[in-house]
Amino acid sequence: MRSQELRKLAPELDSLRLGSGWSIDDLGKPQIIVESCYGHSHPGSAHLDKLVEEAGKGINDGGGKAANYYVTDICDGEAQGHDGMNYSLVSREVMAAMIEIHAKATPFDAGIFIASCDKSVPAHLMAIARVNMPSVFIPGGIMKAGPDLLTLEQIGKYSARFARKEITEEQFMAYKRDACPDCGACSFMGTASTMQVIAEALGIAMPGSALIPTHVHYLKDITRRAGERAIALANEELLPSEIMTYEAFENAIMVHAAIAGSSNSLLHLPAIAHELGITLSPGLFDKIHQKIPFLLDIRPSGYWPGEYFWYAGGTPAIMEEIKDFLHLNVRTVTGKTLGENLDVLRQTGFYEGCNKYLPALGVKASDIIKPLGSPIRKQGAIAVLKGNLAPEGAVVKHAAISPKLMQVTLTARVFDCEEEALQAVLKKEIHPGEAVFIRYEGPKGSGMPEMFYTTEAIASDPELIETVALITDGRFSGATRGPAIGHVSPEASEGGPVALVEEGDLIRIDIPGRRLDITGVAGLPQSPEEIDKVLAARRDKWKQPAPRYTNGILSIYTKNSVSPVKGGYMF
Repeated sequence: MRSQELRKLAPELDSLRLGSGWSIDDLGKPQIIVESCYGHSHPGSAHLDKLVEEAGKGINDGGGKAANYYVTDICDGEAQGHDGMNYSLVSREVMAAMIEIHAKATPFDAGIFIASCDKSVPAHLMAIARVNMPSVFIPGGIMKAGPDLLTLEQIGKYSARFARKEITEEQFMAYKRDACPDCGACSFMGTASTMQVIAEALGIAMPGSALIPTHVHYLKDITRRAGERAIALANEELLPSEIMTYEAFENAIMVHAAIAGSSNSLLHLPAIAHELGITLSPGLFDKIHQKIPFLLDIRPSGYWPGEYFWYAGGTPAIMEEIKDFLHLNVRTVTGKTLGENLDVLRQTGFYEGCNKYLPALGVKASDIIKPLGSPIRKQGAIAVLKGNLAPEGAVVKHAAISPKLMQVTLTARVFDCEEEALQAVLKKEIHPGEAVFIRYEGPKGSGMPEMFYTTEAIASDPELIETVALITDGRFSGATRGPAIGHVSPEASEGGPVALVEEGDLIRIDIPGRRLDITGVAGLPQSPEEIDKVLAARRDKWKQPAPRYTNGILSIYTKNSVSPVKGGYMF
């Protein structure tokens, strides 16, 4: 094993580990790093010490030695509404780098990686791919819904309603108090929940482990088993690169389509694949989403809270529904194929164990995960649009958009930062029939923050939700609902066409046709050739803005990140 070989090269290693509390016997055991984002940063990480302990029990009882390492993550919810949000996406890069350092600077034979949320899960998956040593990812689970099925993504709606004086401060505070009743990922199919599901769909997490409600004891049980499995992986030397293949990524995208997963996955999956030398094109996402139906009735695109997903059978139940499309012969972290894992779950009563929680809730599994023959929609949730406004592509979660905005021409209203756009919406300065542009918010512009408050302000306004679109080179929260088109590439800071849009331009959105175009100027339609000339003239006058950040990590990130549709990772 690698750890035993490196002990010979670094004789101080034994002394230092003995000084850390290891025994002489421990030095000769398989050495397993247990990496987590435990910390008091938010509910998705505050409970992970308990899972670290369970993983350690599995490792130590199985004859290995667990060593705990930590890189705490930040919370997008806590970063909302101020410049802290600019640090969100880059935190993925920094976490992945720190985990790489932990795993590479000290000899280990395998790893357990534990995370729950938006950036921590993709960061751990990127690190697993980069380090490429035998590894198991453990999803940190999901929290309960609050009273009357209240979930955190509704707070943005209530915030906008409070700003418009539609609810009292006391009512608003009651919603805030009850939105996060315990630990785990927020109880909707946002980015945190989506990425837990993605990890399982990639085969790097134990079958049935994604989005287990944190109050269900099975979460500790499967974590302990994952610790035991890490010992076997160290002996088998089964590498992540043998599990997370191109076919496994296709499986993950198919599952993403079926669950109407977060649009942020189109940043994270290409970044994870990049670590393995695999390219996932925007067109692949669009192609798969056109053939895989949307089946999951979970918020924000559906009705039920995210807690109910696992009760209905979780990721394995989704995979059973789309089984005919999946690559069932891919290897997984169990050592078995995906098809074999699904057989084992059926034979060992997994679904019965999940479904036993449903009667008390008055819900059936088929209310939550629809049968393939009766989907919510015949296509998945995501479309990739291209056109003269987005030559490289733009991303829209059309499952959450009114049919009235599927094919529409709108008039551009242009803002160079989210704060100005949000105030315009709240002050009723945005009107039906307009396209709100927020630009210079891509990776190179400001770190690619979410536009959550502006989307919620639009979506919670009955006059605007079916008549106005928001278009940006930034990104959206996994909780986003309503008319939002993001990841516009090339981004404005790179001189992409989104930087050239002017007030009064006509913007054509054609989601079925997968198009996003400027079709007119000053409210008057023009031919494509005339638009090309207009954009060329504007480009000649355009000046690249000075960098927003000149020191610190955001300076490094904004200089070295790739475009949104490529994954926003650093070179």
